[in-house]
Amino acid sequence: MSLKELKGQGHWPTVLAAFLYFDFSFMVWTMLGPLATEISESLKITQNFVMNADQKATLLAIPVLGGAILRVLLGFLVDKIGAKKTALMSQFVVVCGLFYAYFKGEQITYNELLIVAFVLGFAGGSFAVALPQAGQWYPPKLQGVVLGLAGAGNIGVVIDFIFAPKIAEIWGWQSVFLVGAVLSTFIFFVYLFMAKDAPETVYKANPKKLKDYGKLLKDKDTWWFCLFYAVSFGGFVGFANYMKVYLLNTYKPEMTEFGLGFLSEANVLVVAGYFGALCIFAGAVLRPVGGAIADKLGGVKSLYFFYGIVSLLAIINATFNLPFGLAILVLFLIMANLGMANGAVFQLVPQRFGKDIGIMTGIVGCAGGLGGTALIKTLGWSQSTFEGYTAGFFIFATVVLVAISGISLVKTRWRTTWGASSGGRI
Repeated sequence: MSLKELKGQGHWPTVLAAFLYFDFSFMVWTMLGPLATEISESLKITQNFVMNADQKATLLAIPVLGGAILRVLLGFLVDKIGAKKTALMSQFVVVCGLFYAYFKGEQITYNELLIVAFVLGFAGGSFAVALPQAGQWYPPKLQGVVLGLAGAGNIGVVIDFIFAPKIAEIWGWQSVFLVGAVLSTFIFFVYLFMAKDAPETVYKANPKKLKDYGKLLKDKDTWWFCLFYAVSFGGFVGFANYMKVYLLNTYKPEMTEFGLGFLSEANVLVVAGYFGALCIFAGAVLRPVGGAIADKLGGVKSLYFFYGIVSLLAIINATFNLPFGLAILVLFLIMANLGMANGAVFQLVPQRFGKDIGIMTGIVGCAGGLGGTALIKTLGWSQSTFEGYTAGFFIFATVVLVAISGISLVKTRWRTTWGASSGGRI
């Protein structure tokens, strides 16, 4: 749909507020990724606490896990009390957590960091708030463009990796939490004054009950979609959060040399943030491209292609000691194909569960977060146990191959049952 069709319909301030809320929430949700090394070094100096690979992975996984769980909880609250109240309550919790981390600063303990990490999960739950808030104002034919605009906020993770390491270098890692707290406070007031819940004349709420979730969880297709999204979105958010740690553990000398030779940047932590942002950017911006390809070729063919490339590249990365430049290219392509796979999965979900898309978005989104949590912990375990990431990448490649096998098992049934009357390409 053309953006011109939005004129005169709905409520554009709500769409803008939803976009800003989603964008900054995604940024806050993933902010520990580009700061984990700085925080680890700070705890070692100030508290003589040495964070091992597994502990670092746990710290990075907690926000992803929290976001996965809280998406379902916040989805319930949206139905019960409205999207705006839910957004403001969630944002208030996030603001408190960020200010707490800032004021504790270098004196914060590892256990306190884990609590802060879970609080950041409330920002990850923004998926369940911002999208319904914007979509309620518009008719079905405009849902695609509206949700596309509101949901474009996953670019926030790229902003993290570009700016957070430099802010940490100049003012200390705790200053990044202060910046996040101030921005989150700003978004709180933006949402307070700009966003509005749609009136009943435009949108009539249909609150979901636990039995509605239970009914869908009995459907085997729900579990297949959970697997597919756990691989695609889980892979994207997992690698995004762990990217800087991985690069520093694997290519620190090469990045140091590149930073001094080409960027006039002596701080390798900042250089790692730039390369992380480059790789993550591919997955963040190509999700709509994946959806468009799926519309043309069908979601099944598209997932075969995207997953096939991801599994091949993961195996290559696990098997060979790649030179730095080639490794960055491989990571860039992995993230690009995971991002496009996200779009392909959600080309299929509305065709199968069109009448329950709200609930399915929460269930499948939760599975994506759980997949990301598992990937981060797997990479941390691989580094801790084998002092490298070969095992972690092989395990991830195996899971992707399982997903490809799953597609082969369901494609004929899908195409001859609901796919035959869905109106889209399967």
